[in-house]
Amino acid sequence: MSADALQPHLPWIESHLPLPPVKAAWGLDTEAPGLLAAGADLGVNRLIEAYSNGIFPWYNPDQPVLWWSPDPRMVLQIKNFKLHRSLRKTLARYATHPHFELCFDRAFDDVIEACARSPREGQRGTWIVPDMIQAYKELHRAGFAHSAETWLDGQLVAGLYFVCIGKAVFGESMFSTLSDGSKMALAALVHVCDQHQIQAIDCQQKTAHLASMGAQEMSRSEFLALSTPALQLTTPDWKNAQINWDVWRGPAP
Repeated sequence: MSADALQPHLPWIESHLPLPPVKAAWGLDTEAPGLLAAGADLGVNRLIEAYSNGIFPWYNPDQPVLWWSPDPRMVLQIKNFKLHRSLRKTLARYATHPHFELCFDRAFDDVIEACARSPREGQRGTWIVPDMIQAYKELHRAGFAHSAETWLDGQLVAGLYFVCIGKAVFGESMFSTLSDGSKMALAALVHVCDQHQIQAIDCQQKTAHLASMGAQEMSRSEFLALSTPALQLTTPDWKNAQINWDVWRGPAP
């Protein structure tokens, strides 16, 4: 869908105006379900406003900034995370590797740039455009965007980045150059979420990969009822988060 085709049908948001209420998003019977508005900026305050209201930006290089709030919403509830036997074995194997590490916020810029270069299931084109990269780097410096990282032999081999406001966590994108590398980063994120009583990770839109890891669709109203109270809670210290490898050394269920 071109930018010219979108603009006559969408609210155009100037930088001084708030985003529309999510109930105004396009429905399932439209050509772009969940599309809410176009325009405005990608500043830190705008992104915090968006995520706090169940809205996120997603657009292609030939489009203006587009804002989305799909209904239903794909959500990974921590209690539903599927640590498959093969992934548990991989984690247990790397637990004893002297030069393997799962950590957070060591190389956020490298993670988001690698995600921008990597094709993703169910997503069209290179949607992590330069303006998006710069915006999330600024959001990271402001303390609201983070990376979960997989390191091997001193090299960043996989990772994902996410937004965290309070204890509301919103997953964005991942990359991997190591088999199961991004899955291990996700397992680390789930593990730390569990440590801090974080109930869910927003996954935005349905993919087979996310479903295989335990994510499920829920209505937007259910998602907001889950995420909104979490916004007011204390944010974990992601950079100093500790991984307890013992949780992955036991036999797979």
